[in-house]
Amino acid sequence: MSKQALFTGAGVALVTPMLPDGSINYQKIEELVDWHTANGTDAIIMCGTTGEAPTLKMQEHLEAIKVAVDRAAGRLPIIAGTGSNDTDHCINSCREAKRLGADGLLLVSPYYNKTSQRGLIAHYTAVAASADLPMILYNVPSRTGLNIAPETVATLAKVDNVVGLKQANGDLSSVAKIAAMCDLPIYSGNDDQIVPILSLGGLGVISVLSNIIPRETHDICQTWFDGNVEESKRLQLHYLDLANGLFTDVNPIPVKAAMNLMGMDVGECRLPLYPMEDKALAALETILRRHGLIR
Repeated sequence: MSKQALFTGAGVALVTPMLPDGSINYQKIEELVDWHTANGTDAIIMCGTTGEAPTLKMQEHLEAIKVAVDRAAGRLPIIAGTGSNDTDHCINSCREAKRLGADGLLLVSPYYNKTSQRGLIAHYTAVAASADLPMILYNVPSRTGLNIAPETVATLAKVDNVVGLKQANGDLSSVAKIAAMCDLPIYSGNDDQIVPILSLGGLGVISVLSNIIPRETHDICQTWFDGNVEESKRLQLHYLDLANGLFTDVNPIPVKAAMNLMGMDVGECRLPLYPMEDKALAALETILRRHGLIR
């Protein structure tokens, strides 16, 4: 592959743990970084969708990145979510992430105000010219209302520090088209599509599931890379109910609930995200018990 990937395997889209008063639990971030390092996670993605970035104040956002970078101390890459629907703000966030020692950036496409495909190219090109870090594009139209077209990805793949795509639009045909059009590392943005995207040349996943089973999510990827396709497929299907269970409400509501049930004490989500209904929580508990994650 001509471009140097930031990582291969399973990168965790880390939750942002909260204290009872709703402030960030920075000590818990340190504990989670250590836990993921010990349990096979291949990269940590800070302050993305799963990290509740929309409700983080700028200083909190930067402090969370700094705490993770300092705690990781080079043991695994820390990738900072710094995407925005304001190009100038995005550039400033990227520069701050660089100053704090982040290894790379995850850049969601502009949301709400959105833009055209030409605007996407202009936006990402402007950020790339100002941000001296490797960048992973993040395509999640269910959140942004905007799909990054394969042709746009192929154009942006020519930008030197664009080194990956997190594809979370659920469209495997678009993954195949992108893989055919350009030589860009592709990561699944959906835990139920890790193996299908690996089969199209993908390099791994940016994962919600890794928050609760990091070793197993890593193994889905690693067994594939080791040539044991059947075991990779078995693991993907074995944990499919768990991956789906984490999306029975708006992410990261279910994964935080699961982590709390497992005794990981990551707190609640900030409003407007709201706790799960009792029936949905009971169903999630059943799945966790099935996999031996709680008693």
